[in-house]
Amino acid sequence: MPYFDHNATTPLAPIAREAWLQAADESWQNPASLYRDAARAKIRLDAARARLAEFLGGGEEFVVFNSGATEGTNAVLAHWSRGFPAGAQVAVNPTEHPCVLESAKYYFGERIFWLPVSREGVVELAAVKLLLESKVVAGVIVMAANNETGVLQPWPEIARCCAAAGVEYLCDASQWMGKLPAAGLGAAGWVIGSAHKFGGPKGAGFLQLPRGAESFCAQRGGAQQSGHRGGTEDLAGASALVAALAEAEQKKVFQEDERLRWRVDFEQAVKRAVPGVAVVAAGAERLWNTVSLLMPHTENTRWVTRLDKVGFQVSTGSACAAGKAVPSQVLAAMGYSREAAGRVIRVSAGWATTMADWNALAVALAGLESEFRVDSGNVLKI
Repeated sequence: MPYFDHNATTPLAPIAREAWLQAADESWQNPASLYRDAARAKIRLDAARARLAEFLGGGEEFVVFNSGATEGTNAVLAHWSRGFPAGAQVAVNPTEHPCVLESAKYYFGERIFWLPVSREGVVELAAVKLLLESKVVAGVIVMAANNETGVLQPWPEIARCCAAAGVEYLCDASQWMGKLPAAGLGAAGWVIGSAHKFGGPKGAGFLQLPRGAESFCAQRGGAQQSGHRGGTEDLAGASALVAALAEAEQKKVFQEDERLRWRVDFEQAVKRAVPGVAVVAAGAERLWNTVSLLMPHTENTRWVTRLDKVGFQVSTGSACAAGKAVPSQVLAAMGYSREAAGRVIRVSAGWATTMADWNALAVALAGLESEFRVDSGNVLKI
């Protein structure tokens, strides 16, 4: 069954599974213990940290292994809430992942300045610069790539502007990692990521700290990870994370151009075959693997369930928001009505997805459109 929900999670890469099993079998000892086998485990853990830092382009002393982006976001924003001046505001991109939006609302509440975005969901860089010049915010939160639409944000420019202004910057790189080169993220400040988005195991992730964050502590406990996160380190998870990322960086990300052509061809085929369909953020620079389609005739849940029955797995958007009786916050921020948002399906491919898989999905969508259409006059407007 063709799997088109890689932005929710990816299958465990064979190389990640091998790395996990090898670390769990050969270095199961506690890396903090003093005997030689534990020291070997510590060496492996440090090597994994250094390798990840190499891909990010930063220093290994700034890398903290954790359980993923949700933990990382909560830890960073809790740290900000304690360290920022009383009443300080944070600027937040309204199309962030739910783990970021909910954390920001919890820790900063009414002290959030929602950044303006274009109809295509791109943060307005000029607005960020103006905000930094006015010195009214202490932190800025803008992701690298959107999980629902695939839209790429101008994170390198935002990172540079924040650094120049002395303002903290948090970048969720969960969807960027493993799809596009990680180089440059090492200079982006606070960066979070999750291994299961690029072929690693669930429950493994990382947080990159910026310079000057020596006092940061995600959770109290032992002195592990230079005191930044207490608790026995998950060497097997860290090893698998790095193995999956290394494979993506060395063997996959250079194929972006070819895969982007497949995505564009798919979009064109669907637009030809399905009257009334629209590609969300069609004019924006987007991930090669992601397409959000505004479908005609009927709600997205019906499209998803029928596609599943004919052999295709897609989603309605963020898996973390599934089951909530609220419209997509991403689409709402982009100006889509609740009704329109309820007709959007997300298609997200992986490196193993073939051109034939894309073509077959386009054919399946065309077939279902005929099934759902009652008459030619019921194509809904965007």
